[in-house]
Amino acid sequence: MESSTPVAGGSEFADVQPHILCRSGDVAPYVLLPGDPGRARLIAKHFDIARKVAENREYLIFTGHAGGVPMAVCSTGIGSPSAAIGMEELGKIGCHTFIRVGSAGGMQLNVNPGDVAIVTAAYRGEGTSKVYLPPEFPAVANLEVTLALMEAAKRLGYPVHVGLGSSGDAFYAKKPEGHTEMLHNAGVVAGEMENSALFIVAAVRHWRAGAIVAIDGNIVRRERKTPGTEQLFQQAVEREIQIAIEAVKILAAQDKG
Repeated sequence: MESSTPVAGGSEFADVQPHILCRSGDVAPYVLLPGDPGRARLIAKHFDIARKVAENREYLIFTGHAGGVPMAVCSTGIGSPSAAIGMEELGKIGCHTFIRVGSAGGMQLNVNPGDVAIVTAAYRGEGTSKVYLPPEFPAVANLEVTLALMEAAKRLGYPVHVGLGSSGDAFYAKKPEGHTEMLHNAGVVAGEMENSALFIVAAVRHWRAGAIVAIDGNIVRRERKTPGTEQLFQQAVEREIQIAIEAVKILAAQDKG
């Protein structure tokens, strides 16, 4: 994987996005969005061809092909602010379809470490999306992307949970009394920190966004990822990557048709 990271000061730097350090034409239009740069490297290894485009701050970007379909991966770091910035800048250079490939904690008793969940919509517990739209506006995944993820999981034979998510800020802060119970009782499947903001940004900018997450613990049972569940979690990560790549192939075929 060779690098083509632009260098500040050159004539080509004028149209480069300030955080992802990419310009129009650098990145394929279908983008997978993990938080972890390490997962971005792992996803790139699943491409048939992958080229490192840029690396700056939390943003590590590879573009390439899988099964003849152009696709890319860009890590976004932790939380909604950096995820929204990454999506905004990717959209400015021509990207239009985004799938978050993340991790989350289960919020139902039957959602366990090693499971995979497709998120259809998300509770807006983070602050970033509220700058874009009032809290009454729903954060909903694009239907085409969600259906493609579901079809991809079916084709690959991987079981998945499908349902609501919850996105929040302040990982270590104490939550309001009854908050977790409320989300659990409302049927929320998984909690994380980015999905709702990405869904809202995509809605405002008229892009497509969906999400799939690997489960690393259970929030209701107050269980976080441990060395004992690491292997299960990594298996889930492998499965969500395969599902996301297959979903992009499905979407690209539909778009071409």
